[in-house]
Amino acid sequence: MRIGIVCPYSWDVPGGVQFHIRDLADHLIRLGHEVSVLAPADDDTPLPPYVVSAGRAVPVPYNGSVARLNFGFLSAARVRRWLHEGTFDVIHIHEPASPSLGLLACWAAQGPIVATFHTSNPRSRAMIAAYPILQPALEKISARIAVSEYARRTLVEHLGGDAVVIPNGVDVDFFARAKPEPDWQGDTLGFIGRIDEPRKGLPVLMKALPKILAERPQTRLLVAGRGDEEEAVASLPEELRSRVEFLGMVSDEDKARFLRSVDVYVAPNTGGESFGIILVEAMSAGAPVLASDLDAFAQVLDQGAAGELFANEDADALATAAVRLLADPARRAELRERGSAHVRRFDWSTVGADILGVYETVTEGAASVAADERIGLRARLGLARD
Repeated sequence: MRIGIVCPYSWDVPGGVQFHIRDLADHLIRLGHEVSVLAPADDDTPLPPYVVSAGRAVPVPYNGSVARLNFGFLSAARVRRWLHEGTFDVIHIHEPASPSLGLLACWAAQGPIVATFHTSNPRSRAMIAAYPILQPALEKISARIAVSEYARRTLVEHLGGDAVVIPNGVDVDFFARAKPEPDWQGDTLGFIGRIDEPRKGLPVLMKALPKILAERPQTRLLVAGRGDEEEAVASLPEELRSRVEFLGMVSDEDKARFLRSVDVYVAPNTGGESFGIILVEAMSAGAPVLASDLDAFAQVLDQGAAGELFANEDADALATAAVRLLADPARRAELRERGSAHVRRFDWSTVGADILGVYETVTEGAASVAADERIGLRARLGLARD
């Protein structure tokens, strides 16, 4: 099958949607499919052979963050050229309602279109105003996927229509076979995310840290991600700042080793999450997870059976739960076992098969419609000859 995938966000800026598309493309290629991904990218960004650059993206506030999107006449021309040259059996567009390549592709594409909706953010005023423009494009979509029930509800309530829920995928074995790093072991809490993005929740964790250290002074917080490190610890008393270790951006391999090493992985995100891929990665690596009780996180963690939840933005609740987990190796072992079993439903062997099933359904439907149209045309021509 020839598959075209459209990424809305800049390929060179790490993010859950980009990682999902990358891993999906790799999985499909391993199965023997021909895959091309169209994505925004700077001219000097090294790209995998299956990625086609649609040009430089620009930063735009979106869904409580800053997304690097690509939109305009030049981008539209590149989308049309990519579609023409690709002759795809199916087009898979991610975030088609965002002002980026997905919407442009939706306008320009012919044939079967599958769309995946990742966001859990209700429509902004701008989206409400633009809906008459969005609607004709969205009506061309043959099948819709939502990455979680929360994302599906957002789609139903704010854009209309419905979707099948297929979660983001993870190569579970990649994380499970990672080797722990001894320097990251022993009374360690872990956090991965953009340091200077408030909704990722690092300020909540920093607020909880003094209470954690008062009970367990040997604890260390390991932080991986980009951002202003000095600003991140500015709220901490100076004598506690040495208990926070910043690792900067880490490779996929080091991320897996990080998650295999920490005693507890903490996800203090405050909102705007429709799934929680980092939770799946942490469970894959065998890390006990402590997360804010966002709807999307609760769903990923099986309503708390595969990881512990604390009240969103409640630093005291976070601290209490973290201290309890650090002091209870039996509970951590229980969460590790439950998480490792639960996470198998997110492995690409399952998720990829579900997505391929959607592709096959829409392509078979398109072929059936085309056959009916040919029969109808022949019948009309036959009548005309009579």
